[in-house]
Amino acid sequence: MQRILIVEDDMDIQDILKNHLVDAGYEVVVAADGVAGIAMFDDTIDLVVLDIMLPKIDGYGVCEVIRRKSQVPIIMLTALSDEENQLRGYAGQIDDYIPKPFSPKVLLCKIAAILRRGVYGKEKDSFIDYKDLKMDIEGFRLYCKGREIVLTQKEFSLLRIMLENRGKVFTRQMLLDRLWSEDLE
Repeated sequence: MQRILIVEDDMDIQDILKNHLVDAGYEVVVAADGVAGIAMFDDTIDLVVLDIMLPKIDGYGVCEVIRRKSQVPIIMLTALSDEENQLRGYAGQIDDYIPKPFSPKVLLCKIAAILRRGVYGKEKDSFIDYKDLKMDIEGFRLYCKGREIVLTQKEFSLLRIMLENRGKVFTRQMLLDRLWSEDLE
């Protein structure tokens, strides 16, 4: 069952969202402020529905924290419908922006479409994220703070080994063996 995190401070909207999502077959987790939303987010969440105007930390801040660790789909659901806020949301790498008042049926369709595309699942397997680095394994690209860094094949392979084995210690010989054994595969 797919899990959706709702980060919304309005109790009535929380109830509407939760009831519709549960009826549609989703497992729902609800947070009433930005701090709780960040605390409840983990790798079991398949999609986030996020308000902007939240107590403690606003939706932009929550989105920024989530994006540091995940490419999980995020839908902003907010009363702020002006172009500036929408552009700011998309600049923060959200997947969709829905102004309030909203149609729960349309929201369900958008959630289903995003989850059906499976963008998150594919990226989860082909990308490695660490702090400001994002490594596209299939595309053989490395990004730091969104800017592409050009590496040789060996540099890319070495960094990949390090990122996939964070916290492990390697001797020089172990790294050389792994790097040059890749040439034979």
